[in-house]
Amino acid sequence: MTPKHHFAKEAMQAFEPAEKIGLVGCVNPDGQVHLTLITSIMAPGPGQLTLGQFCMGLSKWYMQMNPHVGFLVMTMDRRLWRGKARWTHKRTEGPEYEVYNEIPMFRYNTYFGINTVHYLDLVETYGKEKLPMGKIVPAAVATRIARGKAAPREKERILKPFAQNLFDKLDSLKFISYLGGDGFPVIIPAIQCQTAGSRRIVFSARPYADELGVIEKGAAVTVLGLNLKMQSVLVRGTFQGFRKIRLTTLGILDIDWVYNSMPPSHGQIYPEVKLEPVTAFQMDRATGNQKIRT
Repeated sequence: MTPKHHFAKEAMQAFEPAEKIGLVGCVNPDGQVHLTLITSIMAPGPGQLTLGQFCMGLSKWYMQMNPHVGFLVMTMDRRLWRGKARWTHKRTEGPEYEVYNEIPMFRYNTYFGINTVHYLDLVETYGKEKLPMGKIVPAAVATRIARGKAAPREKERILKPFAQNLFDKLDSLKFISYLGGDGFPVIIPAIQCQTAGSRRIVFSARPYADELGVIEKGAAVTVLGLNLKMQSVLVRGTFQGFRKIRLTTLGILDIDWVYNSMPPSHGQIYPEVKLEPVTAFQMDRATGNQKIRT
């Protein structure tokens, strides 16, 4: 893919609707990718991205700690843009703030009111892509046929039935991400991803073979599964490389972390976190968010 350093007019217009898939990959303090659905991603200028914040999840913290961000935008007609950006600052007023809060989704639903706008400088993008459904559909079928032979022994369940069902539906969207050598997250569409038991994700490497093929065995890899009801689950684990199973070359990811990425109650699911009573609330005056002390 040839890098470009500005958005074309078609991309800027495609980013405007709230009804789209917008993904942002951030880097956590352990150098792993945290992938988040942020449909408010827009390109107000040829060299700039903005993100509207209505609640505070981990991604907003991580991008302020490490400004290296990967992004993906997919429209409802499956046009796709990917690239890299660098977080620069945030504001709680200004023209972009006004634009966000004039969008019907945010204006007429008080729960979704935008309280903060994050600004990012575009580092590079690669122009418009088309989702290769001609390769994805047979890859999903081949993965379904082969995955049973790739399932490990179940000592302890990791994915809940809801999450496993979400990843296994052929009409769910799945995206793989890992940290590139330049320190920016790389995001790859991987709709063919499915589970092999509750502890493993597998995928045929036929679509995006060149990009998936460079992921090193032992790398920390993140997979986001979501559907058009905006239900989503984020998993992370160790990539075990590729194995040929039932005539299909499968990429294998052993899951060791699961995260509920659905607002308003984001949080780690696995390993399980002990529940503690809430004893105090504190309002963040800059963002309007509540901080909870236990």
